[in-house]
Formats: sequence, structure tokens, C-alpha cells
Amino acid sequence: MTNIGQKTMAAPPKPTRIGLAGLAVMGQNLALNIAEKGFPISVYNRTTSKVDETVERAKREGDLPVFGFHDPESFVHSIQKPRVIIMLVKAGAAVDQTIKTLSAYMEKGDCIIDGGNEWYENTERREKEVAELGLLYLGMGVSGGEEGARNGPSLMPGGSYEAYKYIADIVLKVAAQVPDSGPCVTYIGKGGSGNFVKMVHNGIEYGDMQLIAEAYDILKSVGKLSNEELRSVFTEWNKGELLSFLIEITADIFGIKDDKGDGYLVDKVLDKTGMKGTGKWTVQQAADLSVAAPTIASSLDGRFLSGLKEERVAAAKVFKSGGFGDILADQEVDKATLIDDVRKALYASKICSYAQGMNLIRAKSIEQGWDLKLGELARIWKGGCIIRAIFLDRIKKAYDRNPDLANLLVDPEFAKEIIERQSAWRKVVCLAINSGISTPGMSASLAYFDSYRRERLPANLVQAQRDYFGAHTYERIDVEGSFHTEWFKIAKQLKD
Repeated sequence: MTNIGQKTMAAPPKPTRIGLAGLAVMGQNLALNIAEKGFPISVYNRTTSKVDETVERAKREGDLPVFGFHDPESFVHSIQKPRVIIMLVKAGAAVDQTIKTLSAYMEKGDCIIDGGNEWYENTERREKEVAELGLLYLGMGVSGGEEGARNGPSLMPGGSYEAYKYIADIVLKVAAQVPDSGPCVTYIGKGGSGNFVKMVHNGIEYGDMQLIAEAYDILKSVGKLSNEELRSVFTEWNKGELLSFLIEITADIFGIKDDKGDGYLVDKVLDKTGMKGTGKWTVQQAADLSVAAPTIASSLDGRFLSGLKEERVAAAKVFKSGGFGDILADQEVDKATLIDDVRKALYASKICSYAQGMNLIRAKSIEQGWDLKLGELARIWKGGCIIRAIFLDRIKKAYDRNPDLANLLVDPEFAKEIIERQSAWRKVVCLAINSGISTPGMSASLAYFDSYRRERLPANLVQAQRDYFGAHTYERIDVEGSFHTEWFKIAKQLKD
């Protein structure tokens, strides 16, 4: 049976425009968003109570055209041809199972879209597998969390362009709408490119969150700012160059009191960060492609170390008994100066994090022949998604000025901004080091900047060592070709 409004009927009055399978919160919210934009939608979930819950919500939230089905066959048959079905189920085996269930009732020319955080190669495998059944396939990254899914996410569809054409009218309305730059969706490219771009988006998100946490730690531990002061600082920062969703929610968090006791909720939250895997995948891909992504990698390490809560509690006791307190030395600082310096350090570090993410996307695009447009990616991240920020407009303009830009750091505008902020950045990192506060993200970003801007690095010594013990050869700065030196023999002669 199918519910719409307060009526009960066997089927929608006419076939629906699209279907959605998988009705956890993201799936429910996306279905309601699609319906609210004027597209009748069929919904299905293996646990049927979720179907009824979604239909009830649709009724409450404006009598939206959402039609619920308890079995996959009637669900598939309720959708207009060529059918388009979005899946929002847990990545991995559940996706394969859902495809198997739905494809049994689908016909040649129909299309399946995976809206989960899937590994890009799985999407490419599935695209090939369903093609044998005559079906089209898209892997579509969806960013924005529950709120974004309901009110306008950033969407990153990749795969069959023919399939994208089936849903273009829907996604252009459902995506977040940003004045002056349009809907936060574009056809990303072939194969698993949509999933890959969403994965790197999440890696950048890891870096952003780590950098913000470090800014918080310095302001709280060194500057002794209260939660109210922190709220005020982040609210102020959200009016300038750092204007972004993550800065906005950080300000909100500092203002929320504990409903189970005294004080503020943030101070009662266990300092142990969870993760679902996209950050790890990003770092693994960076390593595979030989792309330096130290800010993103340090944020992943930060999560690993946060997970060692019991070990850290024990370690703190060991070092306290040796005279090492939590903060090594209370340092006299001027609050206003510290706040301004930390703002500059956070912004400069953030540039490095985004530069690393964009370079990773470019490297993969070259390897796979995806021809991804970095400026267009920055545009669709300007709204709806978790890393949405005013700063992305600057990134888009940088790639518009020079689509072949080697690194965001050398864009004239970003280079100027980093030069203006680098003194404060160094000051903040040194202050943290001397206070015994770890700032892996800011430190890694600064090291990345200093390595990238220097014409000559000490890598000559490392290559000499490699040639010494492994005959790996080396190149010279003054003569073309590869060379090998019998370092051991020469060193032995010198010693004799």
C-alpha cells in the first residue's frame, strides 16, 4: 500500500519522477527535499517502519508528494521510465545487495545512483556490472549532513553522462543555491570521479576541523579564554575571511550549556574523535600518488592519538611525576594580539590544507583522464557542504585566473596573504611549542609552506645517503645524467 497525505492508495496517481532507497536520516531528508522541489518521489527501505516514518514526515512537512513502498518490486514499478533510483545505504556490501534487489525489477535504460561515501573503484566496478544489464550508473557524493540533505546539499555526481542528463533537472533544483554562482552541483566527470572528489572534500574537512581545534586549544590553554569569550571570537571571525559553516557551528558549540549538569556541554564531551574512513582513504591516495598532504595526514594522526584516551591518561601521570604538567609554562600574552595572531595562523594553514586537497584531485584526474575542473569544484563547495566557506570563492577565482596553477600557494593573491600572515603564524606555532601544546595541523602546514617556497632543500643529503648504502644513484645540479659514487670506498680510504 502507498500513503500520500491522509489517503491510502495502491499506487501514486501516475508514475513518480524518481525513487530513493535507504531511509536513514540522510535518505529521508534528501527524499523530502526532492519532493519539496516539485518532483513526486517513491521511497523504499528494507526496514519498512522507516518507509512509514518518511511518509508521515512528508505529510507533516507540507503534504509533500512522497509515496512509500514496502516491497522492492512495486517500488521500482511505481517510477516513470527511464527509471532513476538513488540509493543512500551504507558503503560496501549493502550497496551491492541493494543493487541486486532493485535491478531484478529494472529495465534496460534505467539508472541507479549511489549517494553514499563509496570508494571510487567500487563505483567503477558497479558501473561496469550494471552496464551488462543495460543499466546506467552514477556515484554521487552528497555533502551537507542532515540539514544540507533536507535544505540543499552540495552534490558531486560522476559516472555516466547520459545518466546525469536524466537527473540534471532534479539536482539543479535540489542542490544548495548560492547567489552569483548558482546551484552547488555539476557533472564531475567519468567513472568514480564524483566519489573521489567527495572523498577529498572529506579529507579537507578533516584538516579544517583539526586546525580549528588547535586554534581553540591555544586560545583556551594559553590565552585562558572562557567559553563565552571563545564564542564571541569565533562569531567575530565568522564575519571576515574565515566566514564558513565550520567556524559558525564552532561558535554555536561554545554557547551551549550542559543539560545534564553545570557548565558548558563542550567541556563534558570526551576528547576522542570518531571517523568513518574517508580521511584515511584521502591520505592513502595522497601516498599512492606521491602528493604531499601533511595537513590532512596530521589531522588523521590527531584522530588516531585522540583514540588512545586511556594511554594518554596514564602517560600524563608518568610525566606529571617527572615535573611535566599539562601546560609546560604559563606565558604572559596579550589576549587581543593572541586572538589576531591565531586568526592569521588559522587562515594561512587553511590555504595549505586546500592546496593539498586540490593537488590530490588534480593528480588523480591526470592519472585517470577525468579532466576535472578545480575552479568548478570550488564553486560547488561554496554552499550546502560542510567545508562551505567564503574562502572558496577566492579559490575559484585563482583557478579561473590560471587553470594550470601549480599550487594555490603561488597564486598572486594567496601568496600575498600568506606573506602578510606568516610572521603571526610562526609566532603562534612557537608559542604552542613552548607551552607544550601540540599543533600538528598548523605545524605541518607551516612546514609544507616552508618546504614548497624554498629553492633548495636538504634532500641532496638524503639522496647521497641512498646512493651510499643502496647504489640508488643521484643527479647533479651542474651536469646532466645519473651518477653513482663508491662512497664507502672513498670514506674508508679517508679514514685510513
